[in-house]
Amino acid sequence: MKLTVEQEEYVYNTVKTAGVGMESLQNDIVDHLCCVIETQHGRGKSFDQLLNEAINDLAPHGLKQLENRTLFLLNSNRIIIMKKLMYSIGFIGALILTIGITFKLLHYPLANVLSITGLVLLFLVFMPLLALDRYKVAISRTLTEKMKFILGFSSVAIIGISILFKFFHLQGANILLVLGTFLFAFGFLPFLFFTMYKNSMS
Repeated sequence: MKLTVEQEEYVYNTVKTAGVGMESLQNDIVDHLCCVIETQHGRGKSFDQLLNEAINDLAPHGLKQLENRTLFLLNSNRIIIMKKLMYSIGFIGALILTIGITFKLLHYPLANVLSITGLVLLFLVFMPLLALDRYKVAISRTLTEKMKFILGFSSVAIIGISILFKFFHLQGANILLVLGTFLFAFGFLPFLFFTMYKNSMS
C-alpha cells in the first residue's frame, strides 16, 4: 500500500526534527523509511508504530548518529590525517619534554629550551586539539560526562600554563598552579569517580 502525501510529509518532518541536516541523506532516509512502512503496512500495526520500528531498525541509536557516521565515512581520510598529526604532535611534545627534564636533572645544556618546547607543544598545541576532538564526542553525552571533560581539560591546561610561567619567572604562576590543582582535585576527580561508580553499578 502506497503512503499518502501527508504521511510522506510526516516522515520527512520526523527525519528533519531528529536533527539530520544533510539534505541528500534526509531524502535517502525518508525513501527508505517509506519503503519499509509500505511493505509492512496492513499487518495490524498503526502508521506511527511502523515508522518507529523502521527508525529503530535503521538507526537504533538515533538518526543523528547515523548522520554523524555518514559524515565520518565521507571525511574519514581527512579525519585520519588530522588525528595522526594531532597524536604525532602530542608524542613529540611529550618526548621533548621528557628529554628536557632529564637534561635539567643532569645539568646538561639546552635543558630549558627542550623543556619549554615540549611544554608548548604538549599544552598549547596538542591539548587544545585533543580537547576539540574530545568535545565533539562529549557534546552528545550526559551533563556529568560533559562536566568531567570540561573540568579535566581546563585543569590540565591551567597547570601546564602555570609551569610555563614558572620557567619564565612570570607573575601569577603560583595562582594558576593553585587554581589548576583546585579544579583538578575538587572538580574533575569527583566527576571522574562518580561516573566510574555509576558505570560499575549499571
